[in-house]
Amino acid sequence: MILNEEQKALQEAARQFSRKRLLPDYILREKKATLDRDLLQEMGQLGLLGMDLPEQVGGMGLDGVTAGLLFEEVAYGDFNIGATMLLTSLNGDILLRNARPSIVQEWLPRMTSGQAIVAICLTEPRGGSDASNLQVRARFDATDGRYVIRGEKTSISFADRADGYIVFARTGAPDSGAKGVSAFFVPSGTPGIATTCFDDVGGLATGRGSVFFDDVRVPPENMLGELDKGFVIGMQGFDYSRALIGLQCCGAAQASLDEAWVYAKEREAFGRPIAQFQGVTFPLAEGESMIAAVRQLGYHALALRDAGERHTAEAAMCKWMGPRHAFDVIHQCLLTFGHYGWSKDSPHQQRMRDVMGLEIGDGMAAVMKLVIARERIGRAAVQY
Repeated sequence: MILNEEQKALQEAARQFSRKRLLPDYILREKKATLDRDLLQEMGQLGLLGMDLPEQVGGMGLDGVTAGLLFEEVAYGDFNIGATMLLTSLNGDILLRNARPSIVQEWLPRMTSGQAIVAICLTEPRGGSDASNLQVRARFDATDGRYVIRGEKTSISFADRADGYIVFARTGAPDSGAKGVSAFFVPSGTPGIATTCFDDVGGLATGRGSVFFDDVRVPPENMLGELDKGFVIGMQGFDYSRALIGLQCCGAAQASLDEAWVYAKEREAFGRPIAQFQGVTFPLAEGESMIAAVRQLGYHALALRDAGERHTAEAAMCKWMGPRHAFDVIHQCLLTFGHYGWSKDSPHQQRMRDVMGLEIGDGMAAVMKLVIARERIGRAAVQY
């Protein structure tokens, strides 16, 4: 992929921030298990949050390919900070396209400046991969003209640290499937909201948990899009976010590869650098090849998006291949370090655990493969 001068300059700026500001404290931020708000605001000042959103709401109006370059660079330094970028772009676009102007004008500048995080509440305890099987309900109360949301959302990124939520709830009949779902924007301070935080294997800096809605009253102005047509609002952005997730994983894997190559040149065994042993270098060469392939697929998917072409299958490929192969590559890098790698002071174990979370979150590999199959042969791919 040939970059223009503007893309090179933006990439280099993100690279310097990632290497100098993020990478040194990647493990420390995870151990603290808190979201660094000051760091987010610093990123906002650099234009690294919502860079693909319009300038009038604080973004830079970048195309998808250029945004992908910045995503990958930031994830190189801190995989979890990359997740804040993803959430800002995905949810910022949902609000921009579907929210009332008053919500857009208040919240998008806060999101792009790093002053606010908005989480997306889709998954439920009974749902998981069956995303349209929603039990959380929003009923209309004619006494005050508001919608009343009740139920639990789970496995929500930033559940206990978000400032607002995009909530998908059933407004149609119980058996109406995706056609009876509406979306709402709900500030976190709204009465009736409670949250938990899970003790996860990785991703502790971003957090994951449940959000409980106990008769949360939301004005009709906070509905996103039309009544009973909210499910598609969430689905529309996933082709973009899935491609970015693939690049996010490439960034983390590339960081481990770069570190493993340096170590292989410096570490000696049997009187010579271990880089002279094919058993050390060939697995790393295979890792470089695989990550390069996933990377090119990611930018291809984004280029299709920028051209207005369909890219659902390509994005789904990025989503399952990125986390899967990045995990394997980082694992091999950890093994390259031998007993030094078997320590929580090693960034490889942290990257490996963080990347593994995206083998589950945002759609598992089997679901992505079903999406690809449907794109190729239609509904005949559905298995009952």
